Amino acid sequence: MGTGFRERKRQSHKFVCGGTTPRNLLKGRMSPTSPAQIASLYRYPVKGLTPEPLPRVALEVGQTLPADRRYAIENGPSGFDPAAPKWMPKPHFLMLMRDEWLAALDTHFDDASHVLTIRQSGAITVQGDLETMEGRAAIERFFATGFAGQIKGPPKVLSSQGHSFSDVARKVVSIINLGSVAAVETMIERPVHPLRFRANLYVRGWPAWHEFDLLDQILTIGETRLKVVKRIVRCAAVNVDPESAVRDLSIPQTLMRRLGHADCGIYAEVIAGGSIAVGDTIAREELASV
Repeated sequence: MGTGFRERKRQSHKFVCGGTTPRNLLKGRMSPTSPAQIASLYRYPVKGLTPEPLPRVALEVGQTLPADRRYAIENGPSGFDPAAPKWMPKPHFLMLMRDEWLAALDTHFDDASHVLTIRQSGAITVQGDLETMEGRAAIERFFATGFAGQIKGPPKVLSSQGHSFSDVARKVVSIINLGSVAAVETMIERPVHPLRFRANLYVRGWPAWHEFDLLDQILTIGETRLKVVKRIVRCAAVNVDPESAVRDLSIPQTLMRRLGHADCGIYAEVIAGGSIAVGDTIAREELASV
């Protein structure tokens, strides 16, 4: 795994690009003749909490990235039933669209132990095994006591086998074009950190907004194939700086004013599984000529 996109206040929020030295990816894009590549891979084990960079990941047909949005923290009773899980809109959970203070927490989920670690100012504040009642209770107490004035009701750690607390009902992989992020920077005349968009795949080498031309197309990454199914409509979560936890921009409003929509990024469904890695080429599948 590479070093950082630029210096970060919290190590876990560093934008990681495989095989590079610290630099601004948005100002060092590949030439138009170079193939597009995966600049970085991220998962978000707990909805609204810290992004976790991955050097590589195995994708399965019809699934999200492993453990992506595997857990959510209920913001007061929602009616979610783990025995019969159904997609629910994100206002039921703690999430950055409303709760920008979440970005100030430095969290890490360990797959082997199922332990979520939460740090504040570099020190461990709480740890809990999210697959045990005691571990979930420890995390719930942390939010209930530390943020009582900022949550609507009793926080509760939610999960259900095979369920993902995604912003959309379909099990998808989210993709952000770094060329489009650069275009947003130009519009607002401010640096825009790519992790504001909380994508799974960040792609370098595409022209700005090229991802919208890929709707209903097939993308190939080695043997892995993904079908682009939807544009991503951005919400107020992207206005939150992942470094400072401050809501300091108005990206959806700017997109709407300048482009007539608030879209940035695409969702894709995995239709042929395989392993993908940072640095892999990503291309549109060409139809065979008859």
